[in-house]
Amino acid sequence: MLPQAFTDRMKDMLGEEYTDFLQSYEKTKNQALRLNPLKGDSGRFLELSLFTLTPVPWNENGYYYEETDRPGRSPYHEAGVYYIQEASAMAPAFFLNAAPGEKILDLCASPGGKSTQIAADMQGRGILICNEIHPARAKILSENIERMGIVNAIVLNHSPDVLAEHFPGYFDRILVDAPCSGEGMFRKNEEACREWSPENVRMCAERQDEILDHAAGMLKGGGRLVYSTCTFAPEENEGSISRFLKRHPEFFIVPAEKTVGMSSGNPDWITESTEGIENTVRLWPHKLKGEGHFAAVLQKEGREETKVKSGRYGVEKGMPEKECKEYTAFKREYLKKDMEGCLVRFGDQLYLLPENAPSLNKLKVLRPGLHLGTVKKGRFEPAHALALSLRQEEVFGYVDLALEEAEKYLSGQTFECKERTGWQLITVNGYSIGWGKAAAGIMKNHYPKGLRKNR
Repeated sequence: MLPQAFTDRMKDMLGEEYTDFLQSYEKTKNQALRLNPLKGDSGRFLELSLFTLTPVPWNENGYYYEETDRPGRSPYHEAGVYYIQEASAMAPAFFLNAAPGEKILDLCASPGGKSTQIAADMQGRGILICNEIHPARAKILSENIERMGIVNAIVLNHSPDVLAEHFPGYFDRILVDAPCSGEGMFRKNEEACREWSPENVRMCAERQDEILDHAAGMLKGGGRLVYSTCTFAPEENEGSISRFLKRHPEFFIVPAEKTVGMSSGNPDWITESTEGIENTVRLWPHKLKGEGHFAAVLQKEGREETKVKSGRYGVEKGMPEKECKEYTAFKREYLKKDMEGCLVRFGDQLYLLPENAPSLNKLKVLRPGLHLGTVKKGRFEPAHALALSLRQEEVFGYVDLALEEAEKYLSGQTFECKERTGWQLITVNGYSIGWGKAAAGIMKNHYPKGLRKNR
């Protein structure tokens, strides 16, 4: 049952389209996934023909899958070959248009769908900061960053005002996928429908104003800010953008590149509109295969800066590699890939930050870059995150498993391996899923116990 106040407002907004909109709630929801190019050629995965996939128009790596498919149960999911993501939710990162080498912030990042999409566009180069204010959700975000094999992401757990103090004028691009009333998710999330109220819409709009103000201060001149929600409420969409532009005349709306089924924002739905609101984007469930979404592309006036600029506390200096002989020995024996970046150590845990990463001083950090592994007395034990970031051609030793064998590996089983010794990258049809260590003809299973499942 949709709330009466909601349906009354939607009827006023949509007029003759309202019947089609209402009928969309009776249709089966569309399900989609996004292939991860960081794992290799997406075309090779498509050739495996595991699922019935049809393209999502606004993302070259996005595909709808059939209701009978079960991609979440496949070893390829654990290998980070794809991210299960609602199709409309792929649009905001598409509009952000991230590029390798940039400094990018995903301000409200959990559970990580948009962050991992941005990371794919960055191709492992540059600095991606993924932030989530709620600790439990930040942990989920961190886990998804790891699963997708991302090497250049820093996961933080802060409120936007803290970050604004730490990173004035720092970022090239910022995504604000703002907390909202969730009207666009009513079709797939009954809880969002039960919690809805006009008062909650107003509360969300006020919170969005505050978040956007902090984001504005973190963007450098010439930078791009994409604002998005998964609600239909004009107060949180066209209204939030109009209010923001009145408070921040240094920003202007950039016309978004609309694809099949996308509609324009409507200035008539708010009392005080500003120039360019029609250049924002709406995604409607009765016009395309996806849920409700809104997006606006904003640009800050000023010239793009070419000089590398640090955060308020400078650049993270890290430690020389020669101070970690255990890691150096492991790398020499097992890795072909040259791991470039800034080494940082927390206790016995070793991480690799991207080059010129900002200082982590006074920040609550859940994931300081790529987790390389654990430094133990006289030896180095590689982290699961490191395995997921590697390809077969980047290591000296690997063992490739078929799907059925991979299922057993993911449940914690060992297997015979007479021709190998030492650390081996375990892959499934070419995609890395973890580590094994071979000795005396047996491959010891190093898939994390906390991730193992009865399969």
